[in-house]
Amino acid sequence: MTTHDTDLPEMPDPQIREFPAHSIGGGLALLLGLAGVALGAATVAGATTVSGDGAKAALIVLGILVCVAAFVAMGGLNTVAPGEARVVQLFGRYRGTIRQDGLRWVNPLTSRTKISTRVRNHETAVLKVNDAYGNPIELAAVVVWKVKDTAQATFEVDNYAKFVATQTEAAVRHIAIEYPYDAHDEDGLSLRGNAEEITEKLAVELHARVAAAGVQIIESRFTHLAYAPEIASAMLQRQQAGAVVAARRLIVDGAVGMVEAALTRLTEQDIVELDSERKAAMVSNLLVVLCGDRAAQPVVNAGSLYQ
Repeated sequence: MTTHDTDLPEMPDPQIREFPAHSIGGGLALLLGLAGVALGAATVAGATTVSGDGAKAALIVLGILVCVAAFVAMGGLNTVAPGEARVVQLFGRYRGTIRQDGLRWVNPLTSRTKISTRVRNHETAVLKVNDAYGNPIELAAVVVWKVKDTAQATFEVDNYAKFVATQTEAAVRHIAIEYPYDAHDEDGLSLRGNAEEITEKLAVELHARVAAAGVQIIESRFTHLAYAPEIASAMLQRQQAGAVVAARRLIVDGAVGMVEAALTRLTEQDIVELDSERKAAMVSNLLVVLCGDRAAQPVVNAGSLYQ
């Protein structure tokens, strides 16, 4: 079986990319906002000392407006924790992403969406599929990933977490049907015998599938791989038979080498001269001793080989 070239899916090119949002330190903005509230309150309080009704009303209105403006301005304060980001929108337009942790201030008229940039795990359920030879198998995988581009994760897909889960299952199923559980020929790749190569192909396909959502695949591994229960016993017998055949082949190869070495040394050191018939008998006896499952029982020949 030859190695398959994985057909990578063609995802649409992203229409938007992440860029930093314009923001300032939240400490300064908070201080200015509190100062505005204090100024507005002082203006309202100072209006009581004014004698004219018009001036008093104007100061009261001005103080209230200053307080309201200060409270509205402080609505732009955001607390960003490590491993989080804020996607900023102004009237539906993307205005950037805040990644700097701490207290930050942006335009209070914008909306801010919190998105996690921490490393996450996603483990698929045990999937039952047919491998390249049509044998039903069970497999599961775990994927380590994180959001790399918050703009793509927010605007390119409906729900990036569900998108990763769905695409992971699709990639695992696709890899499973491309390769057999066990390869019948030595040159072919198999899920069980070439775990590292198959894992690399899974990572490549996953990257191609989730790149449109701004997601980075850090690692992917198979956590479960087995034949389906209905054929597990039959496949176990096949594996055991293959192991027995391989062991017998190794024993025979070793025995032939030992017999050849023995005949060569007997000839080189001129210990005994053997004709063709004696060599055949010796080879037969040695192979029986070396390849037998049980210890050989010696038989003493009291006569001649030709009698």
